Amino acid sequence: MNATVPSSALDRRSVIKASLAAGGTALMFDAKIAIAATEKPGGEASVLTAFVRINADNTVTIGAKNPEVGQGIRMTLPMIIAEELDVDWSQVKIEQTLLNEKLYGQQAAVGSTAVPTNFMPLRQAGAAARAMLVNAAAARWGVDAATLTTSAGRVMGPGGKSTTYAQLAADAAKQPVPDLKTVKLKDPKNFKIIGQGKGKGHVDVPKIAKGEPIFSIDTHLPGMVYAAVEICPAFGGTLASFNADTVKAMPGIIDVVPVNSGNNPGNANDAVAIIATSWWLANKARADLQVTWAKAEQEKVTSATLEAAAQDAFNKPPVSAIAKKGDVETALAGAAKLVKAQYSYPYLSHATLEPQNCTALFKDGKMEIWSSSQWPGLGLGLVTRQTGLKQEDITVHMLRGGGGFGRRLNNDYMLLVSQVAKALPGKPVKLIYNRTDDLQHDFYRAIGWHDFTAGLDASGKLVAFKSHYVTSGVNGRPTTAADLPATEFPVQLLDDALLGATYITSNVPTSWMRAPGSNAFAFVYQGFLDEVAEAAGVDLPTFMLRTIGEDRVVPGGGGFMSPPFDTRRAKGVINKVVEMAKWTGPRGSAPGKGRGFAFYLSHGGYFAEIVDVTVSDKGTVAVDKVYVAVDVGSPIVNPINALHQVQGACIDGVGQALSGLALKVDKGAVTATNFHQYPLARIDLAPRDVVVEFLQTANPPTGLGEPSLPPVIPAVGNAIFAATGKRLRSTPFTADKIV
Repeated sequence: MNATVPSSALDRRSVIKASLAAGGTALMFDAKIAIAATEKPGGEASVLTAFVRINADNTVTIGAKNPEVGQGIRMTLPMIIAEELDVDWSQVKIEQTLLNEKLYGQQAAVGSTAVPTNFMPLRQAGAAARAMLVNAAAARWGVDAATLTTSAGRVMGPGGKSTTYAQLAADAAKQPVPDLKTVKLKDPKNFKIIGQGKGKGHVDVPKIAKGEPIFSIDTHLPGMVYAAVEICPAFGGTLASFNADTVKAMPGIIDVVPVNSGNNPGNANDAVAIIATSWWLANKARADLQVTWAKAEQEKVTSATLEAAAQDAFNKPPVSAIAKKGDVETALAGAAKLVKAQYSYPYLSHATLEPQNCTALFKDGKMEIWSSSQWPGLGLGLVTRQTGLKQEDITVHMLRGGGGFGRRLNNDYMLLVSQVAKALPGKPVKLIYNRTDDLQHDFYRAIGWHDFTAGLDASGKLVAFKSHYVTSGVNGRPTTAADLPATEFPVQLLDDALLGATYITSNVPTSWMRAPGSNAFAFVYQGFLDEVAEAAGVDLPTFMLRTIGEDRVVPGGGGFMSPPFDTRRAKGVINKVVEMAKWTGPRGSAPGKGRGFAFYLSHGGYFAEIVDVTVSDKGTVAVDKVYVAVDVGSPIVNPINALHQVQGACIDGVGQALSGLALKVDKGAVTATNFHQYPLARIDLAPRDVVVEFLQTANPPTGLGEPSLPPVIPAVGNAIFAATGKRLRSTPFTADKIV
């Protein structure tokens, strides 16, 4: 909710004081939830507090604390609270909160973590609120709270007693706060909202359908001015000079302001912002800036130099060992059969349909920011360091983003617009990247090369595995989101294995992209293992099941990139997808048809997928059907949204595989300027059908917006091989590689 106290200054006591000062009654749960209400029928709603507001008409406004970028979390998290609060979904109104991580905890759309990290705390918060309302009713009626029940925002008691939450909330605020660890939760079999398909029409859909302004780029404030930025084209270059006077003399131009990454190197290149009465005028004036950059050293990096450096690295031993088990060289020397191959993948851009943008207003020593950041708390930190403002003097409004996929985690737009706004006090400034800016100044999915060797014994069992991974790095470390987990399958299951790495110098900034790391590693590992399975004389599902072996939980390396590996869950989804697709092998039913399989564990989600393709004699690929078996624990909070997340990720993965996405680097800069050089998948490339089955196992829920993407890419590649006999070891899978 829109708290009136600065976000970073809030603690439990100050939230209650702020609520009371505004004339309401606050009810706090371990600084996690507040209820405030008025008993006056028809009166105005009470003060906004943490998560819950009970309105006079007995509707309930629930705060959505996390950023919404199309993943549906703006509805999913409130559903959890509403379930335990025991209100009907039709009574619920949803309101986006401000940024306030001290009050709400982490507010980020990152790593498919929202449901796993919030499921139990939000259940407890809702249940605690309900308990306090029940206790208030018990005190009012002089009965035992155990004799009372709740339903649809009402408390019912003996003798037909009944009252609404709205009529109880003021008294409930005076009740002791229950212990969240012991508060009674609903039996899942009694859920009425969670897992029931309630609220399946996302709260934003009607507004989107009507074209209402709900996205960050739609922000409009009185007196707003607009900024376009000319950014140094070579990553890491710096500003040398520019012609401000000529531009300032142009009609509609308000100011020209140099902006830079300041004490946050690598987060944003140096740039010059042009501020005008319209964004069109500001963007047009960039041609007259006559800007020069210091970028000679950065211009040495090209796609060709990176490829040459990678191949040179393969001629030498790995510089470092990510994982080393047993004696892999001896095991390989004693293997009955060796399988070798090299795989690679390019830099990718997030290419969100809504380009990066942000609005800021600096006035009276304080700043307001309107942003679709996926992790606004990180952006707030950047702004405080760059501007010198205190966090309590900055208010961040979280607006819906038109796609995120990890791009909006970097907050370069927030960093830049805050500098411009501070230079123009009293004027709201909206900064917008054009499409070229968005493609050429992204934080990219890292490039990578893998040199594999696998050893099989006489029975076809995998006995040794060696990989040399080459990617971009700085000072001997991989760039952001380029690191390979030490537990990458199948290494964690083998006695003799080596994951080696060499990091080559590159100025191209990298960062998280939907299913970071996994979106690349799944392709190369599952693609190569398909080759190993063929050498062993079996199909990949059979080979995977043999390699996985008995039921056990293999420890992970920590973090969402390296979770524990539960072999029973892995085998469960593999067997399920084989059953779903009626798999009898990879060969298709007719010439040009093939089937491909892949499995991957990422972000705690177990996914096995089978893809059916048809390949024409010209090398074009049609994805006829995708089968997906999913184990992300239980319950599935919002089944319709979950289905859409999986289907959308499959479409995204098919696009990465087939639509020709690959960025080139020349003179230290990305060369693509628009979608004609970076063709996102169009509807004719989308799978004809995506069939999904959820195995709701007795495990805590995990995220699913990301882990369904990685397996579809190798499954497509393996299907193309089955259809054509052509093994594709680099993405994208373009027609020229097939024919």
